[in-house]
Amino acid sequence: MKSNNKGWTVAYWIVVLVMLAVGVVGWYWRLTTGHQMSNYGSIIPWGLWVAMYIYFIGLSAGAFLISSLVYVFGIERFRPVARLSLFTALVALLMALLQIWVDLGHMGRFYEVYTRPHFLSMMAWMVWLYTAYFLLLLAELWFDTRHDLVRWGERSGVSGFLNRVLALGSRDTTDAAAKRDAKVVKVLGTIGVLLAIAFHGGVGALFAVDKSRPMWHTGLYPLMFLLAALVSGGGLLLAIYALLAPDRGSEQHKDIIDSLSKLVLGLVLLYVLFTFADYSIVWYGSIPLDVNPLKIILAGPFWYVFWIGEFLLGMVVPIVLLGLKSMRRSPWWVGLAGLSIVIAFVAVRLNIVIPPLAVPEIAGIAQAASSPRMSTMYLPSMMEWFVTVGIVGFGAAVYALGYQLLPVKPRVSE
Repeated sequence: MKSNNKGWTVAYWIVVLVMLAVGVVGWYWRLTTGHQMSNYGSIIPWGLWVAMYIYFIGLSAGAFLISSLVYVFGIERFRPVARLSLFTALVALLMALLQIWVDLGHMGRFYEVYTRPHFLSMMAWMVWLYTAYFLLLLAELWFDTRHDLVRWGERSGVSGFLNRVLALGSRDTTDAAAKRDAKVVKVLGTIGVLLAIAFHGGVGALFAVDKSRPMWHTGLYPLMFLLAALVSGGGLLLAIYALLAPDRGSEQHKDIIDSLSKLVLGLVLLYVLFTFADYSIVWYGSIPLDVNPLKIILAGPFWYVFWIGEFLLGMVVPIVLLGLKSMRRSPWWVGLAGLSIVIAFVAVRLNIVIPPLAVPEIAGIAQAASSPRMSTMYLPSMMEWFVTVGIVGFGAAVYALGYQLLPVKPRVSE
């Protein structure tokens, strides 16, 4: 990742390499011991990996939908981050698929969703939609970068070789070819909007159709998942563009982060409204099966996940930093706001997955057998953390290499 400060670049890669080393250990444990070293069990069958899966899926869908503001709806003000949004969506999707793959009991059987399909399975439909979305992302990003891939392929070194390979033999750099590419990108982007809404709304629907968990069983969930995707994806792009744009600090850069900040601020405020509506209605109803997971979220042993992670970092900090005009034009404050949102939504996803499962469907079931798997208390094991850290390190490495070697950097103008 190119930076004016080589010290920061070296520090970045040291951290990434450490994360990858930790990940190698975690993956070794996972592949040699299966699920034995995990802390989820019979009562709480989903844990950190599922939470991080929907977290990365949200980042991907949100980043893609923001790119569609340019490619589909023609809002040129966000053009500088459009291509980077597509690349961000692609890397985040890869991280999400790795997270859910490692959660499978038999990782080697993932292909059976294609060879032995169950057409009434919500999970099967999501996998098929992910596959279509992945292929569409590759195609849209290729057509959007094709002209620059050809041009960058004339360079020497690793970057030139990689761009020549990815250009797939294309050589046409005429204006007519660029216009054809733009038309294809618009068509693919339009299809992609429908896919992104379908698959991420489908993730919310997967939770919402589970009648055994009252906190999930609400029509708000598909909409909340889509909104959360836009907030988290927007926050990530805001941080990246504010801190890494080549023209950082210029007036044009300040104008663009001001516009992007307003968009993200509006999304955060809307998410606050949705969250308040969801929680307040559950609390007012006072139905034990509904309200007990909420009590765990707000006042349980991990109360700080909501109050510090979700409320403070995800709501208060970005609203304050993005709500003040003087701060909206500062790359550092805007970048901090974006990073705050990105971190906060890890907490959001953990609270969506774990507390509803921590309330047993049958009273006393946790005491029915003496086993660590029959517990309503869940804390991720070292193996779970190591695997996740490794996946984050993998994503950070791919992103940094792509940012340096491929034509995906934010652009001030076309």
